[in-house]
Amino acid sequence: MHVPDGFIDAPVSIAAGVAAAGAVAVSLRGARRELDERTAPLAGLVAAFIFAVQMLNFPVAAGTSGHLLGGALAAILVGPYTGVLCVSVVLLMQGILFADGGLTALGVNVSVMGVVTVVVAYAIFRGLLKVLPPTRRSVTAAAFTGALLSVPAAATAFTAIYAVGGTTDVPVGKVFTAMVGVHVLIGIGEAAITAATVGAVLAVRPDLVHGARGLTAPLKLRVGGELVDAPAPAAVPAPAAARSTRKVWATGLVTALVLAGFVSFYASASPDGLEKVAADKGIDEKVEEHAAADSPLADYSVKDVTDARLSGGLAGVIGVGVTVVVGTGIFWAVRRRRAEDLTATSTVTPVA
Repeated sequence: MHVPDGFIDAPVSIAAGVAAAGAVAVSLRGARRELDERTAPLAGLVAAFIFAVQMLNFPVAAGTSGHLLGGALAAILVGPYTGVLCVSVVLLMQGILFADGGLTALGVNVSVMGVVTVVVAYAIFRGLLKVLPPTRRSVTAAAFTGALLSVPAAATAFTAIYAVGGTTDVPVGKVFTAMVGVHVLIGIGEAAITAATVGAVLAVRPDLVHGARGLTAPLKLRVGGELVDAPAPAAVPAPAAARSTRKVWATGLVTALVLAGFVSFYASASPDGLEKVAADKGIDEKVEEHAAADSPLADYSVKDVTDARLSGGLAGVIGVGVTVVVGTGIFWAVRRRRAEDLTATSTVTPVA
């Protein structure tokens, strides 16, 4: 659903850019509460993993493919504020290095793919966990549902933006029907990938899943005929090996590199949902050439490397590497700012 330059007019693109910048600013502040010394590097890994999986287009209908948007996955694994930042980092890297998603449309893409998917998915996820039993299976089911519904929600958001600032005269009703119809199918793939990934992390390190915190229901005791919460047991520090995230980080990075560097070669070559709808309905009549079309990595291939498999694989590996470095750097900076704020607060001397 990467919107290219020329689909949306300049005033609406600017307005979307301002809205996206505001969302990122709010997320930077909110992420300080979500990130700690363990989750900061994992957030960079989540961004790199989303980048890799977005290269794996899967067929959803005749001549149409889809790929992960990633908002639900990021929000559930590392928190909604950090999730917005993860997807924004991915979109920035894709736009600048790979000419994927217009630069003037970056605000539209962040708003639709980053903010809408995270907000919708996480709201549904948290709502379901309030009524479902506090189990890992419930977390996985809630993740599936949130991811499933976040994709057509993003398609609806794009249609709303097109209704206000579209550069062609295609009726909005036709765009809405086509966009939501195909993205409901894409949402099934999104839900399956999200649930499988969240379930895999839950199986080995449930403590690293932001959305699974507080899974265990409090023990109840019957006192005087009424059920009351039992006293919390004394905390037992986990061994250093259990607290370490190195193994998870290394496994995740290798997985992302394999997906982007090798498995991506077998991805569907059919146009994705937005591309297909744009071509069928004619909303791409005024599409503009990407400003980074001459990038050495444009279209996810390395310039002057003639072997298609090698070229695409190298581009994928470079993309994962750059995304994990940039993402981790940003999240460590946010984490450091939080530590500085906590230090400053703790050293303030009360005035008598």
